This record gives sequence, C-alpha cells and structure tokens, in this order.
Amino acid sequence: MISIAIARKMLNSCGLAATLATVTMVLSLGFATAQEAPKPVVVDPASSQDEIRQFCTNIANPARDQRYLLQKQELEKLQADVDQRIATMDKRKAEYEDWLKRRDDFLKTADLGLVDIYKNMKPDAAAASLNDVRITVAAAIIMKLSARQSSLILAEMDAKKAAVITNIISSASDPNTSKSKDPT
Repeated sequence: MISIAIARKMLNSCGLAATLATVTMVLSLGFATAQEAPKPVVVDPASSQDEIRQFCTNIANPARDQRYLLQKQELEKLQADVDQRIATMDKRKAEYEDWLKRRDDFLKTADLGLVDIYKNMKPDAAAASLNDVRITVAAAIIMKLSARQSSLILAEMDAKKAAVITNIISSASDPNTSKSKDPT
C-alpha cells in the first residue's frame, strides 16, 4: 500500500504525467481502504525511493509518446496552414499571370500597323475613325501614340467614349485590374 508521503514524492519527482497517475492511484486506494480502519504505515525511505524510481521509469515511455503525439499534431496543423498559404499564393500568381497576359494581348492589338496609320492621320479624322472601332482597340491604339497625339485625338472624340478609353488606359497599369475579366 502506498502512503500519501510516497504519493507526494512521486508528484514532485515525475511531474505532470506522474501527477495524474498518482492522483488516480491514490483515489482508487482511498475508495478500497475506506471500509478498513486506518492503520499507521511505516515507510522505509529507501524502499519509497525505489518505488518512486520504478514508477517514473514505468511512465517515462508513455509520457514521451504522448509528447511526441502532441508535437506531431501541432506540426500537422502548421503544415495545413502552410499548404493553405501556398494555395493562396498560387491563386494570386495565376491572377497576376492572367492580368499580364490580358495586358500584353491588349498592347499587341495595336501593334498590327494600326499605330503607324493613326500617327499620320489628323486628330479629327483619327477621332472620327476611332469612334467606330471597338473600345479596347481604340484604347490600345491611343495608348501607343505619343502623349501629344493622344490628347489631340481624345479632345476630338465624344466625351463619354474618351472617358471610357481613358479609364481603360489607366486600368492597364492598375494591379487590381486582374480581378475583373473585361477592362471595359
């Protein structure tokens, strides 16, 4: 039979895991001996140290296993968080690549020799012609022209259409443009 003094020594010697095991053991012994009359127990200090050492040795492996299990669970949570962040970064990378591709396609639209044609036109004639062209093509052409030529053409165009073209040109440099699929 283990006395309370031995239980206290075990608690002090082994730590938390021993605390739980000792409390359980003391409680079970307490219920079993509740019907008996209390007997004074003489404890040999050498044998109690041996019992403490034996107890700590017996619970060392399960306690280590429990620590490893808790560490493994924490690592799995961290890995899930890292995986989630990688997925978010991959999504943002795909958005950026999509935006860059659409921007490059937009700029290539004007590279088909149209820019040279509009460079040599008078601003009023170019404005009249660009009023009838798709808005994205008109914006791409105006974006490729010099600032002076672009301003003269935009000044000759319908004010609403010139505003839309200006918005498209400004959105070409906006990093949030990739969130919408159509620049118009």
